[in-house]
Amino acid sequence: MKLDPRVYALIAAALFGASAPFSKLLLGEIPPLQMAGLLYLGSGIFLLIIKLFQKASSKKISEAGLHRSDLPWLAGAVISGGILAPAALMYGLSGTPAATASLLLNFESASTAFLAAVLFREHIGKQVAISISLLTFASLVLSFDPSGSFGFSIGALFVLLACLFWGIDNNFTRNISSKDPVIIVIIKGIGAGSFSFVLSLIIGDHLPSSAHALPALAVGGLCYGASLMLFIIALRHLGSARVGALFASAPFIGAGISFIVCKDTLNIQFLLAIPFVIAGTWLLLRESHLHSHKHEAVEHDHSHTHADGHHDHEHAEDFMDDPGHTHRHRHEVVVHFHDHMPDTHHRHSH
Repeated sequence: MKLDPRVYALIAAALFGASAPFSKLLLGEIPPLQMAGLLYLGSGIFLLIIKLFQKASSKKISEAGLHRSDLPWLAGAVISGGILAPAALMYGLSGTPAATASLLLNFESASTAFLAAVLFREHIGKQVAISISLLTFASLVLSFDPSGSFGFSIGALFVLLACLFWGIDNNFTRNISSKDPVIIVIIKGIGAGSFSFVLSLIIGDHLPSSAHALPALAVGGLCYGASLMLFIIALRHLGSARVGALFASAPFIGAGISFIVCKDTLNIQFLLAIPFVIAGTWLLLRESHLHSHKHEAVEHDHSHTHADGHHDHEHAEDFMDDPGHTHRHRHEVVVHFHDHMPDTHHRHSH
């Protein structure tokens, strides 16, 4: 059964939301930069195991491979989302309650959508713009600290900085989201994780014990690896802004776990922010985008099926339309009318 891509985004959000409280528990034993490295190493190792199982399986999953033109986008995603963002988050978590940090992660949604609209000309519309505004306001409420010297918590600002880096990462990844998501996560996880882990040792951090390193790798595998794979699948169907905003559900999962495992307490800022988070997420889930639009001629390769109304090219007579087959194909110019999102085939101007 094929799931709605929004479901993939919500599952990815739930997994990622659980990462903040569990990472917080381990930060007392593992330094922030080293923790960031272990999380991403765990994601890469977990997806490498998935890839090996895929190759051994009798049912092959066809995905397009990466090309040389994809490498700049992948490198940008590795640096911004695999190295800078997790390091900033771990430093932020070390000085911020896990529940507050979890809700602050909503700013990733807003920064992703803002950058998608401004830098990549992705259409967002009035409803998505209102959603972004609500989530941004909630982030400001959560980061406000009247006792701080600048009126804002330094730890919270590090979390917001991490969200900005992940917003950049998400938009870079969108440009390669039609390619094999497992391969992308393996490269990103092992590459970025190794860099951060080795750097932590260079600056003087000691090797962690296996009792702490193994749980960190496990958290990384599920909360980063599996989450990122589903996130990339959702990106190819929904675009950066929508997937980023659907990620606003992640902090609720993280906050709920934080109250249980980290014994965090409710504060007035948390309570004030929740209605804005709910409203912003609800607007996004209700979005419909329907108008007549034109597809320009293009030739590319990605996993596709002939039942989606956008792939009518011919195959051999004995071809079976198995969802997930991959080859280079051409789209001719077409004008039609249907509900759509800014996926791989709908990144037109408005």
